[in-house]
Amino acid sequence: MIKLQNIIEGVQDKGIFKAVFLAGGPGSGKTRVSRWIFGIPDRFNISMSGMKMVNSDKDLKFLLKKFHFGTNLDKMPDEVFAHLTGMSKDMISKPQDVDSGLRKYAKDLTAQRMKLYKQGKIGMIIDGTGHDFGKLHRMKVELEAEGYDTYMVMVNTSLEVAQKRNQLRDRILPPVLLKKSWSDVQKNIGAFQSLFKNNFVIVDNSKHLDDKQAEAKFVPLVTKVVRKFANMPIKNPLGRRWIGKQVILRHKGR
Repeated sequence: MIKLQNIIEGVQDKGIFKAVFLAGGPGSGKTRVSRWIFGIPDRFNISMSGMKMVNSDKDLKFLLKKFHFGTNLDKMPDEVFAHLTGMSKDMISKPQDVDSGLRKYAKDLTAQRMKLYKQGKIGMIIDGTGHDFGKLHRMKVELEAEGYDTYMVMVNTSLEVAQKRNQLRDRILPPVLLKKSWSDVQKNIGAFQSLFKNNFVIVDNSKHLDDKQAEAKFVPLVTKVVRKFANMPIKNPLGRRWIGKQVILRHKGR
């Protein structure tokens, strides 16, 4: 049974009713940048602002290792790759059902986790590439209908840098898929800017930075952008109304 005190404490949680979309293609360095921007320690799933990470790629990586497929997708047999991703490596063969195999399992796990977060009004950092504008747009609308304020951080890089970093990643993508994903993201940047308006920032991560340089570049973003968004009063009237009701319940319960 949920106690009234737990509800009231939840109203005061950091990041409540806040959702940040973290976008950037494979090889953009998004994972490393997110550690600096959101203050997420290694191996943890929560930021210093109290927001939870939502990332189906982490679930897929776990499943690939669990079932001994390995994480180098570029070296996988074509039939295994097609089953896991729902597409061919050359992007020529007819795709299979995209929602199949381990990819579907990973997405289902992530969707269940996100559903629980929404039910608890918990703040979220939704990690993705941003290659599918329509899907992200729908997700933004759904979250705002639940009372969330939304924001987007786009981590961008050149194709050349993305290709080099891809070879250093734990989960290496076939070159054709990486190029397509990068191109799709570039085409969507303007649309995302229009969609999020003032709640949008681009982080240029094309240059190689050591930890000290990365801290000097990205930590100010935490203060100026992300932390400010996470800590400011909720603007969404639906979220404000929900919190107001919980405050009334607290006073009635005394």
